[in-house]
Amino acid sequence: MPLAPASVVLTFGETEMLEAPQQKYRPFAPVNLTDRTWPGRTLQVAPLWLSTDLRDGNQALFEPLGVDAKRELFDLLCAVGFQEIEVGFPSASRADFAFVRHLIEHDAVPDDVTIGVLTPARADLIERSIEALAGARRAIVHVYNAVSPAFRRVVFRKTKAKVMAMAVDAARYVRTLTDRRPETQWILQYSPETFSATELEYSKAVCDAVIAAFGATETRPAIINLPATVEAATPNIFADQVEWMHRHIARREAVVLSVHPHNDRGTAVAAAELALMAGAERVEGCLFGNGERTGNVDLVTLALNLYTQGVSPGLDFSRLDEIAHTTSRLTRLPIHPRHPYVGDLVYTAFSGSHQDAIRKGLAAQRPDRPWDVPYLPLDPRDVGRDYQAVIRVNSQSGKGGVAHLLEAHYGIVLPRRMLIGLSAAVQARADETGCEITASDIWAVFCNHYLSGTEMIRYRGHEWAAGTGGDYMRLHLVVDGQAVCCAGRGDGPLDAACHALSGAMRLSRHEEQAVRCQSGGTLVIVEVTGREDGRVVTAAGLHESAMTASLEALVRAWSGLVSGAEAGPRAVMTRFAADG
Repeated sequence: MPLAPASVVLTFGETEMLEAPQQKYRPFAPVNLTDRTWPGRTLQVAPLWLSTDLRDGNQALFEPLGVDAKRELFDLLCAVGFQEIEVGFPSASRADFAFVRHLIEHDAVPDDVTIGVLTPARADLIERSIEALAGARRAIVHVYNAVSPAFRRVVFRKTKAKVMAMAVDAARYVRTLTDRRPETQWILQYSPETFSATELEYSKAVCDAVIAAFGATETRPAIINLPATVEAATPNIFADQVEWMHRHIARREAVVLSVHPHNDRGTAVAAAELALMAGAERVEGCLFGNGERTGNVDLVTLALNLYTQGVSPGLDFSRLDEIAHTTSRLTRLPIHPRHPYVGDLVYTAFSGSHQDAIRKGLAAQRPDRPWDVPYLPLDPRDVGRDYQAVIRVNSQSGKGGVAHLLEAHYGIVLPRRMLIGLSAAVQARADETGCEITASDIWAVFCNHYLSGTEMIRYRGHEWAAGTGGDYMRLHLVVDGQAVCCAGRGDGPLDAACHALSGAMRLSRHEEQAVRCQSGGTLVIVEVTGREDGRVVTAAGLHESAMTASLEALVRAWSGLVSGAEAGPRAVMTRFAADG
């Protein structure tokens, strides 16, 4: 049901369901940034990536992962190529603390990977978090506190100055504790939680104070992460916020500017892309968008969006199905079949017009040219898919889908006349069953229509001899249930067979194709034209012998011609008897 206009109240019985929305929800104010530059930019390089699947993603699961499952997911993230991985919230649970210790004590962190932990801006929790990281080669300590008006007023009940003091005191304490452990290379990070719902000037003031407390320098930069903890506005407004911070934050050269978009409005990927155009250098998210409420930004979608624009994401998704299945198994979260890039159906077309365009596009695509296949923004093979399931057939499909499945699964290409007839039969089957039609179903329909042996005139055997006066062909047939023989001479065995079949048809097409299926064999397709009425009939034969398959096809074609003639098969029977 569409939403009612602002002045309308919808009522069901005694209950008012929807009032004018502006009376309840305040629209988010745009940023005063009249000279914004991000709209004219394009992404040229991939950002720094941080996976928070093991922290933010894990917090959002029905049942948090155990150590073994976390380790398997951690190893998967490393194999994909993530060089920064937030591995837990060790001050929040014993399980997270134990997992961080497991990684360090088992030397499980590759040399090119930096692990990180999240901690609230509280001294005891900071202590516990840094204790968990003891002995790590390199680690990120990520401290945060919320700064928005709602949190200041409702949750903390503190003034702006006191909320800023929380952040600064925490930053100083993090620096003090990490300075005492010089065996680890520390990277300090701060997030003004609820940044996207906070006054920009205040966010800047808090971040500037934290940067100073961290002692950040150009050679030892701090990470300032700007989270859309809850998506509060359209992606362009978030991009304006990021560009404003990018321009105004103090000691910009000492800062790695990061974003952590959530997906409450369904626009986290767009917000992340525009934020990168606006000056962000780093993105935090989860592989398939897992996270609290509607989730974090989907890093697979974001990375492959870059890939389709010619930008290497620096992450390896060439075995995307394996990554998806492993992640889904561990998290017990399904992946939607229409999920961008990874869903079971995203490279699949059921529509007839789509199928026709895709089939022609795949045939025309050259390996040395940029990918340009209609309806497929990405080559499925680049993410580990093949072309077998690109086209699938149901009642909405057309001859293009039928043709593609026969070619992809059986290696055969039908002439247009035969394909039109087969497609009509497949369509009827799909309408009857209401189900998807598989390649094997299509093959069964083809065999039933073109190879069934139910014709009035059927091939039973032959004798052939080549001679100086031309080839001699003797055909053994069944005509209207009775065995007959006929013979003829011609220029080659098939011409001789045409003469044996009364000479009233001309062979206009003959092609042989090897069939890729368990039984195999040679499929022969012929097209004949009646010499008297000009009617065209297409027929097929299948046999391990190409000659036998050809004669089967010719006899079927002849049966089609005479079955449609006025005299019919009985007249043919009389003719053969007279010749015999």
